[in-house]
Amino acid sequence: MSHTPHELADEFPQHVDRIHDLKQSNAHFARLCEQYHELNRAIHRAETRVDAVTEAHEAVLRRQWLSLKDEIARMLD
Repeated sequence: MSHTPHELADEFPQHVDRIHDLKQSNAHFARLCEQYHELNRAIHRAETRVDAVTEAHEAVLRRQWLSLKDEIARMLD
Protein backbone atom coordinates (compact mmCIF):
# COMPACT_ATOMS: atom_id res chain seq x y z
CA MET A 1 0.00 0.00 0.00
CA SER A 2 1.16 3.53 -0.64
CA HIS A 3 0.84 6.44 1.71
CA THR A 4 -2.26 7.54 -0.18
CA PRO A 5 -5.71 6.44 0.99
CA HIS A 6 -7.41 3.99 -1.36
CA GLU A 7 -10.94 5.33 -1.74
CA LEU A 8 -13.56 3.09 -3.32
CA ALA A 9 -13.95 5.44 -6.28
CA ASP A 10 -10.21 5.08 -6.94
CA GLU A 11 -10.30 1.29 -6.51
CA PHE A 12 -13.37 0.81 -8.73
CA PRO A 13 -13.57 3.83 -11.07
CA GLN A 14 -15.71 1.91 -13.54
CA HIS A 15 -18.35 1.33 -10.82
CA VAL A 16 -18.70 4.80 -9.27
CA ASP A 17 -22.38 5.10 -10.22
CA ARG A 18 -23.14 1.54 -9.09
CA ILE A 19 -21.39 2.16 -5.74
CA HIS A 20 -23.57 5.22 -5.20
CA ASP A 21 -26.76 3.36 -6.17
CA LEU A 22 -25.98 0.34 -3.98
CA LYS A 23 -25.13 2.54 -1.01
CA GLN A 24 -28.58 4.09 -1.34
CA SER A 25 -30.54 0.88 -1.91
CA ASN A 26 -28.66 -1.82 0.01
CA ALA A 27 -28.04 -1.35 3.74
CA HIS A 28 -25.55 -4.23 3.87
CA PHE A 29 -23.50 -2.72 1.04
CA ALA A 30 -23.61 0.70 2.74
CA ARG A 31 -22.26 -0.87 5.97
CA LEU A 32 -19.49 -2.63 4.05
CA CYS A 33 -18.50 0.68 2.47
CA GLU A 34 -18.42 2.41 5.84
CA GLN A 35 -16.30 -0.38 7.33
CA TYR A 36 -14.00 -0.20 4.29
CA HIS A 37 -13.53 3.54 4.77
CA GLU A 38 -12.89 3.16 8.51
CA LEU A 39 -10.23 0.51 7.89
CA ASN A 40 -8.79 2.50 5.02
CA ARG A 41 -8.38 5.54 7.27
CA ALA A 42 -6.86 3.43 10.07
CA ILE A 43 -4.33 1.88 7.68
CA HIS A 44 -3.45 5.27 6.23
CA ARG A 45 -2.94 6.69 9.73
CA ALA A 46 -0.72 3.71 10.61
CA GLU A 47 1.31 4.06 7.39
CA THR A 48 1.90 7.76 7.93
CA ARG A 49 2.74 7.11 11.59
CA VAL A 50 -0.06 9.35 12.85
CA ASP A 51 -1.17 6.39 14.97
CA ALA A 52 1.42 4.09 16.48
CA VAL A 53 0.45 0.47 15.81
CA THR A 54 2.40 -2.75 15.81
CA GLU A 55 3.23 -4.47 12.54
CA ALA A 56 1.00 -7.35 13.59
CA HIS A 57 -1.96 -5.03 14.15
CA GLU A 58 -1.36 -3.29 10.83
CA ALA A 59 -1.30 -6.71 9.13
CA VAL A 60 -4.66 -7.58 10.71
CA LEU A 61 -6.10 -4.28 9.47
CA ARG A 62 -4.84 -4.98 5.96
CA ARG A 63 -6.36 -8.48 5.90
CA GLN A 64 -9.71 -7.09 7.04
CA TRP A 65 -9.47 -4.31 4.44
CA LEU A 66 -8.72 -6.77 1.64
CA SER A 67 -11.58 -9.02 2.72
CA LEU A 68 -14.01 -6.10 2.62
CA LYS A 69 -12.64 -4.98 -0.75
CA ASP A 70 -13.17 -8.50 -2.13
CA GLU A 71 -16.76 -8.63 -0.83
CA ILE A 72 -17.51 -5.20 -2.27
CA ALA A 73 -16.03 -6.25 -5.62
CA ARG A 74 -18.24 -9.35 -5.68
CA MET A 75 -21.32 -7.22 -5.05
CA LEU A 76 -20.35 -4.81 -7.81
CA ASP A 77 -20.01 -7.56 -10.41
